[in-house]
Amino acid sequence: MHIRVVCHAPLLVALPMFACGGGPSPALGTADQRAALFDYIIERTETREAFSPAKQEALGFDPLEEMARLRDDVVSAASEEELFYALVRLSNARRDRHLDVALVSGGLELADSAAIAVAGDDTERLPHHAPIKMQTDYGDDAHGLFVSDVADGWDDRLQVGDRVLAVNGYAVKEYRELLEPYIRYSSTANLLWRFAEMVPQRTAELPASFYEDGLGVELERGNERFTMSLPYLHPDSITWTDVAEPRYDGFTLERVTQTYDLHVSTKGLPAIVLGWHGFRENLLADVDSLMAWAVREDRLDHAVIIDATRSRGGSAGAYAVQRFTAKPFKTTFGNLRISDVIPPFIAEKRADFEANQIDDGGVRETVDDGTWLIDWLETDVQAAYDAGAEYSNDVPFKLAHAPRASDGILVPAPVHFRGPMVVFSGPRRGSHLDQFVSIVVDNDLGHVIGMPAGGYSNTWEWEETLVFPGTEQPVAQFMWSIGHTIRPNGEILEGNAAAVHEFIPVTRENFRDYYSILLRRALVQLGLRE
Repeated sequence: MHIRVVCHAPLLVALPMFACGGGPSPALGTADQRAALFDYIIERTETREAFSPAKQEALGFDPLEEMARLRDDVVSAASEEELFYALVRLSNARRDRHLDVALVSGGLELADSAAIAVAGDDTERLPHHAPIKMQTDYGDDAHGLFVSDVADGWDDRLQVGDRVLAVNGYAVKEYRELLEPYIRYSSTANLLWRFAEMVPQRTAELPASFYEDGLGVELERGNERFTMSLPYLHPDSITWTDVAEPRYDGFTLERVTQTYDLHVSTKGLPAIVLGWHGFRENLLADVDSLMAWAVREDRLDHAVIIDATRSRGGSAGAYAVQRFTAKPFKTTFGNLRISDVIPPFIAEKRADFEANQIDDGGVRETVDDGTWLIDWLETDVQAAYDAGAEYSNDVPFKLAHAPRASDGILVPAPVHFRGPMVVFSGPRRGSHLDQFVSIVVDNDLGHVIGMPAGGYSNTWEWEETLVFPGTEQPVAQFMWSIGHTIRPNGEILEGNAAAVHEFIPVTRENFRDYYSILLRRALVQLGLRE
């Protein structure tokens, strides 16, 4: 896998769209070249993609049929911008949150690249934002939008809780249908969250034609309806009131790490709350630090409440689970789709192993030195490739915690929490978060409250710089999902998030107190309040 970086650019930068001779740019190509490129993408998708039947059934679509409908969009593109966004829609037709289209040197160029991945560029610039945030009302069958935050000191006519009736002249449902082809998602719940986040932002995730000088909104408060045009502001100029951010009544912040914020009870309750940030590069050290604290403070018999609603993905979640439960459990498994990319993929991983860089975007993928992973790739996966198999065998996920012959059953670490576990889950994020929640649910390790996670997870992606067939002219970087994540219950995880035990959706009525509601339900479940 190649390293990808998301590049945000708030300023419009003029870039050349035509070659010096005045004709079409090489990156746009001819209609025949674009047709050949489309055929190449479809052919490679058929042979490389690790499709998820569970996702296709849940969303009611066939990815190859959806992609085929976009042939004319690609072939008839009249500008670099049109071709780029045609490729975006083509990629998104697979309904996979992990997959995007990136700009590459010498390829397609856009006047604005805010929120578009740029291969090899690690610059991070935040997109411009209107002075409001929005959320989806998951308790409303129409999944309407409401204002969930307002920039501090902004127009008094804006109030948190206002219903959003229309955006830029479109009813919310119509506007969501317009934006959906440009949104990367693997589940409807994640689509609804991403849509609400995207509406107030101005980024190149959407073609420039979607934007006017300001964001036009029609709002409703009680019996009053009114319209406003809101400017797009530089993010450094905005201070949010954070009215909907997590708060844990009766708990106080004890320590902050990259992986979690630790909160302890002010009333002596035998429970801790972990505001979970993600499964990132510091996870092992941060979890070890937590366990040392728990031993020192005599908290190992406490219940552990994990708020994972805002968590990012990463790796090594099972390492944390081994310290959060007293029960043995089965970890997630994974495999690889066998295709033409397997030999170069194995070669890349071998090079990473020899350089001690077995990681995913800087987050280490294994808790050992990678020996188990390389052993599997160079034996089982290579043998499957040589035999012309469709998939490799299933092994414990990325061989991070167990060798390839393991049944995937992991035992608690010598030092672990002995109390019950409660997890808050939500659709904003997924990936390794989805794996973490599925481990808890499928192994009956704890009680999960809220909404299912985002529903997206795979083993690896393959990234390739597209060129027009028969040429060396780069166009853009395209991705394929090349392996399944297998839940502990044996099901493919992509598009198939683990169900929660207690479904509590975010709504316009409860969003201000949502985290207090989740915490109260957790404490009732733990027998710590009535």
